[in-house]
Amino acid sequence: MMHWFEGPLAAFDTETTGVDVEQDRIVSAALVAQDTTGGRVRVTRWLVNPGIPVPAGATEIHGLTDDHLQRNGRWPAPVVDEIARSLAEQCATGRPLVVMNAPFDLTLLDRELKRHRASSLAGYTADVPLRVVDPRVLDKHLDRYRKGRRTLTDLCELYEVPLDGAHDAAADATASLELVRAICRRFSSRLERLSPAELHTLQATWHAAQARGLEAWFARSGTPEVVDQAWPLRPELPAAAA
Repeated sequence: MMHWFEGPLAAFDTETTGVDVEQDRIVSAALVAQDTTGGRVRVTRWLVNPGIPVPAGATEIHGLTDDHLQRNGRWPAPVVDEIARSLAEQCATGRPLVVMNAPFDLTLLDRELKRHRASSLAGYTADVPLRVVDPRVLDKHLDRYRKGRRTLTDLCELYEVPLDGAHDAAADATASLELVRAICRRFSSRLERLSPAELHTLQATWHAAQARGLEAWFARSGTPEVVDQAWPLRPELPAAAA
């Protein structure tokens, strides 16, 4: 019997103007889908003119300049609507949705929907089962005592997953999808009996524990910092704090 992680999966990734989910903007995004291990990967790409300057530091990471985005990017409002509809369509088919560090990409998309569509990601996925698989959360839970960083590049190297063109949304999404397959194979004895829905619920618990552990580490280091425990989407900040 084929396990779910060898079957249909979709993966989502964004490139952005920065790392603040409340203020930064999407400049590119990609959704990839694959029906089975080794099957053809179908890729949908979006390029966005964010309407604000792209910091040089962000351009250094993903290579997208203000000039390129102004010439070739589309306005955010129709793009974020298309992205949210596409994610909902994938979830409606029952495909698990792979998102590396899901609270970043999904929260940023949610805030873009609020900003440009007066809507929310929940508004698009209210009637479909959202089953997110986050390779970062999986790896941190299943191999919690391993030292070292857990970026996409690091995890791909560890699990021997090709990553061609890092910080391109389509490349990162494709690598994240293959990474989930690789992690689940390595730890199949602990995961194969779990359904994607059960795993989604467990990851919320695992991420919260991981956040509490990181907060404790910051406190011991003398640099207290609050780490958001919500997964896969951070709650909206009160208007006064936004």
